[in-house]
Amino acid sequence: MKKLFTLSALLLASVVFAQDEPKKLSISGSVDTYYQTYLTAPDNEGVSFGTAFAGQSGFALGMGNVIFAYEGKKAGAVLDLVVGPRGAGATFSNDIVDGIVNQAYVYWNVSDKTTLTLGRWNTFLGYEVIAPAANFNYSTSYLFSSGPFSHMGLKADFALSDDFSLMLAVTNPWDTNDTSLTGEYALGAQLGYKGQFLNLYYDSGNHGGLGFEIDYTGGFDLSDAFYLGINAAYNDNDGSGFYGAALYPQLAASDAFSIGLRGEYYGTYQEVGDDSTVFATTLTGSYTIENLIIKPEIRLDSWNEDMYIDNDFSYDVNGTPIPNSKSLAAFTLAVIYSF
Repeated sequence: MKKLFTLSALLLASVVFAQDEPKKLSISGSVDTYYQTYLTAPDNEGVSFGTAFAGQSGFALGMGNVIFAYEGKKAGAVLDLVVGPRGAGATFSNDIVDGIVNQAYVYWNVSDKTTLTLGRWNTFLGYEVIAPAANFNYSTSYLFSSGPFSHMGLKADFALSDDFSLMLAVTNPWDTNDTSLTGEYALGAQLGYKGQFLNLYYDSGNHGGLGFEIDYTGGFDLSDAFYLGINAAYNDNDGSGFYGAALYPQLAASDAFSIGLRGEYYGTYQEVGDDSTVFATTLTGSYTIENLIIKPEIRLDSWNEDMYIDNDFSYDVNGTPIPNSKSLAAFTLAVIYSF
């Protein structure tokens, strides 16, 4: 395995040996920001859908991230740094100003069909991801928000054939990205076939762990212009957990403009108490100008119980708004630039 260099050494090497070797250091990333207003509730009461990210009203910042990737013949390293509220939420950090490590890992291509990766890497579970440029919808689903965002550990990827792939992982427990203070570890696996993925995850569920989750992620090109994405998951953590399914139909109206819908049914269950369920519908347009993406979005969530407030809400004795509505609707205009 080649020696790992610091970023400064890599930059120097890329300049000194530019005439002798192809460039191996790549830099990419994105910046996103948005405006959001609630259509069925006041904007000044801290209302939000309860899913990850994009939870502010008015003008707001998503995140900025820069990914440094160095690729050698047999080994390499990736460093993904994020700032902003979305980056802080993804890494469970209260610091939204200073640099935050989203991903940091090294890998070794043992052979043409086997790769080992050690460090922190974003999750293999679910249809959506942290970086908004890679999602069609700007807001995120309940399934994505309930599962892990990242893993800290070791994984092995195997290309079993042209169609089949397998990933096996041992990591720190759910979203414990730095150390395993309890001496416990989690196991993960992914079986892929032609763009369809069956994902498994297990930790003990202790100390705020996730427990067991099975997740299917995939999709199909129904025509040259129409794509249908699918995500379904079931989670159990000692008798309580969540379940749900989401469909992502997307239509490319032109090379520059697409429109897509996310329809999600999601529920939580527990040994004591009633189950809670929600049907969430998100309609998103996506207009691309070079590397700039403009996404207008309308979202409506409807629960089986009062989870939100409307414009006729009242306060309790402590001055806290009393939930009096099962539904919440919002309009969002997001802008994303990728480089």
